[in-house]
Amino acid sequence: MSGAYRIKGAGRLTPARTARFTFDGKIYTALQGDTVSSALLANGVHLIGRSFKYHRPRGFLSAGPEEPNALIDVSRDSSRKQPNVRATVQEVFDGAIVSSQNRFPSLSFDVGAVNDFLSPLFVAGFYYKTFMWPKAAWDKLYEPIIRRAAGLGNAPKEGDADQYASRYAHCDVLVAGGGVAGLTAALAAAKTGAKVMLADENREVGGALRFDTGTTIDGINGYEWAQKVLAELKAMPNVEVLTRTTVFGYYNHNFIALAERVTDHLATPGHAPRERLWQVRAKKVVLATGAIERHMVFANNDRPGIMLASAARTYLNHYGVTVGHTVGVYTAHDSAYETAFDLKRAGVTIAAIVDCRTNPDAKLLDEARALGIEVLAGHSVYNTLGRLRVSSITVGRNGGSSKRKIKVDALVVSAGWTPSVHLFSQSRGKLTYDAENQRFLPDVHVQDCISVGACNGTDDLGALIAEAAAAGGGTVEFSGHNAHAWTGGMIGAGEGAGEGDNVKAFIDFQHDVCAKDIRLAVREGMHSIEHIKRFTTNGMASDQGKMSNMHGLAIASETLGRDLPKVGLTTFRAPYTPVTFGTLVGHSRGTLFDPARKTPMHALEEAAGAAFEDVGNWKRAWFYPRAGEDMHQAVNRECRTVRAAVGVFDASTLGKIEVVGPDAAKFLNLLYTNAWDTLKPGRCRYGIMTREDGFVYDDGVVGRLAEDRFHVTTTTGGAPRVLQHMEDYLQTEFPDLNVWLTSATEQWAVIAVQGPKAREVIAPLVEGIDLSPEAFPHMAIAEGTICGVATRLFRVSFTGELGFEINVPADFGPTVWKEIAERAQAVGGCLYGTETMHILRAEKGYIIVGQDTDGTMTPDDAGLGWAVSRKKTDFVGIRGLQRPDLVRDGRKQLVGLLPKNPHDVPEEGGQIVADPNQPKPMTMLGHVTSSYWSENLGRSIAFGLVAGGRARMGETLYIPLADKTIAVEVTDMVFFDKEGGRING
Repeated sequence: MSGAYRIKGAGRLTPARTARFTFDGKIYTALQGDTVSSALLANGVHLIGRSFKYHRPRGFLSAGPEEPNALIDVSRDSSRKQPNVRATVQEVFDGAIVSSQNRFPSLSFDVGAVNDFLSPLFVAGFYYKTFMWPKAAWDKLYEPIIRRAAGLGNAPKEGDADQYASRYAHCDVLVAGGGVAGLTAALAAAKTGAKVMLADENREVGGALRFDTGTTIDGINGYEWAQKVLAELKAMPNVEVLTRTTVFGYYNHNFIALAERVTDHLATPGHAPRERLWQVRAKKVVLATGAIERHMVFANNDRPGIMLASAARTYLNHYGVTVGHTVGVYTAHDSAYETAFDLKRAGVTIAAIVDCRTNPDAKLLDEARALGIEVLAGHSVYNTLGRLRVSSITVGRNGGSSKRKIKVDALVVSAGWTPSVHLFSQSRGKLTYDAENQRFLPDVHVQDCISVGACNGTDDLGALIAEAAAAGGGTVEFSGHNAHAWTGGMIGAGEGAGEGDNVKAFIDFQHDVCAKDIRLAVREGMHSIEHIKRFTTNGMASDQGKMSNMHGLAIASETLGRDLPKVGLTTFRAPYTPVTFGTLVGHSRGTLFDPARKTPMHALEEAAGAAFEDVGNWKRAWFYPRAGEDMHQAVNRECRTVRAAVGVFDASTLGKIEVVGPDAAKFLNLLYTNAWDTLKPGRCRYGIMTREDGFVYDDGVVGRLAEDRFHVTTTTGGAPRVLQHMEDYLQTEFPDLNVWLTSATEQWAVIAVQGPKAREVIAPLVEGIDLSPEAFPHMAIAEGTICGVATRLFRVSFTGELGFEINVPADFGPTVWKEIAERAQAVGGCLYGTETMHILRAEKGYIIVGQDTDGTMTPDDAGLGWAVSRKKTDFVGIRGLQRPDLVRDGRKQLVGLLPKNPHDVPEEGGQIVADPNQPKPMTMLGHVTSSYWSENLGRSIAFGLVAGGRARMGETLYIPLADKTIAVEVTDMVFFDKEGGRING
């Protein structure tokens, strides 16, 4: 056997199969299938950690995922270390290194426990008052201390050596929970032929059947029935069963997130991933998440050895471990009696059952009497003693003055059961309050889901099975079932429920929140439960309030003198239980965390000596330095060459979206500010896209290839969000339109040829397209071939020069690029990069959305009011643009800025003021959005976003910098070729 607290013949683990592990350096032996908590309890270890604020000794409270106390550090070696693992969930594996947390120098002697004696100084909300004054102490004193004190475990310093995986899946029915309700629903759904996924967070299915040995279904023991159903489900090809898997998030459109612990329980995980993230889209979700037992609230109810009745019963009936040799029971609910009876029959001494109710069920009293167990009805536990483990309880009659001390080495408690409605609430479902049983239950379902079993308040086993079978979409009949019906219970019941300002009756064990803290919060004026939560930190620990929220609500309700539902509920947020960063990140780390996207011509640009810059995930050629050139010299040369001859630029990163269908023009009319039904096939148009609020969202050139086909370009960084924006409106606002959207960014390589000799460069290579100015004017589009490769050829320019953008299938991009680059070089041209592109476009007054706009600019603010149709009656943003604030005088507008000293190049982001000598704080009129040295103009140029900018033409404004102040003249934004003749070539 592996420990003095193992009971021979009890439990379901095999004594011959053992594993060895260490806890705080001491070696222990466990049975395979033990959790760390059951293994330590088998060896008589109750002390597992220290609380966050007071550093009080803490033991195991539960046997499941709701555990607030037993957080441990688990490691295999120095590179595989995981803090804040719940000992009640972590399975023991051979060689596991387990350590306690939040203590120094040791668990039994922790100097931080001085906080317990100083607790009158650390009342709820003290941090909101203490750290306000003096202000200068924050940086030097308060923040460093708070940062050092924050958290329970220590994050590993080494890189994570484990591997993680992820999978996407679709199913007809996803069942969360593998208890009676979940198994029944899954089986019923599977028998209809539906594709079913069943997930349960435990190693084995069965739920409460793991500890409730008195339940029979179909004439057999409940736990055996569960394993039989599990085998039947696993044999079905349309069923996926996932154990050790937590459904931790319920999102829109029945999108469910699951975390599977694949190898956390193995000594040698091999090459398998440690954990796997499942992202599942289900047609229907069945929530069978059960209920969580509530603890009792009384003075010093947090000592090691005090735990939930269901936990003690689980340790006994599943793991074969007793939580003590002399056990007390304190309850406000029938289910604790079953724990006492099972322990008694296993040979454990039951000191007494203390029931704060006056009239417990007569059958339970009779059975207790038959087993020789003393029942103290109408009594409460008022206090406990014991330093590192409970040693006695102080009991008295409700309303009486005399007290009695009873020696115990463990105390099991139960205040009833709280339905686990977390996932239902995450789905945006609405709850209703069951006053009779003091619990919240699912009411209004927002998504296609259904709650069954204990999480739905269904307590009778027969009703539960019928409900679950119906939820699964079929019928499953079982005969001869028998079980006790367990309802809600009494919240925080008993006269020892923490009355008095000095009584430490704990509600939130991890954060040391007591009943008195809730009462203090109410006295301090916190009447909203959300405010009470933040003032006290109740429910903000890693258990997300599973153990504490209902108690906090009840005490706040009592103190406020309001009905509990009127106090409100806190928000249930994902994840249901903590999920590791590794699971969420998966393979997206290292080079895969921020993968580099390269254009088809990247290798040729690299060979040409390009220096690259990161634009989003893209690697873009920044400039092409020649021998002896620095960046500025290279860029100046490229700028001169493009204006004088020709330049070749890789524009493949532009976003490209195919908009196809009979209603394509109508759809674009609704998405863009300007009109598209008037655009003829073979022509292009510059378009502005706004959000609902009227602010510029993206821009780009759109070419019409046919009546029902458009080629839409977007900014490099805007491609994914613009496609998502389009899809969102197509699916939700305009579903009647017959339109298909396809991302084509990766499909086409784009080569921009710009400059007076652009036509001369490409003409010999193009077939099937007449490139004459008359046949193919500016803003034309045609399809033909270039270098024998199919092309979509745009006559567009982002430099103000004669320009073409050549779209060819990505695989042929390098071949065509080589041909064009060679011809350009032969006529005195060059390759140019993004820096040159930026300068050339600024010389012509062309903006870049995202650089020259800041998310609060309308098209008119950007000088693009001409692109907003005055004839259209509707488009996204039309009502936003009509808001008075967006058409008032004095709004910030984009203008040109010419420094008085032509050699001064203002810093982008520099603030613009009218009076550089104004006392601080100065009135800021705006800021510089783009700023360059223009070699073609022989001076610096800039754009600025300036309040009332267009009305300030000719004014002198100032840009104060750290070392000097630059005077600038407000001008229009076109600095080069103001007449615009060069673009027509």
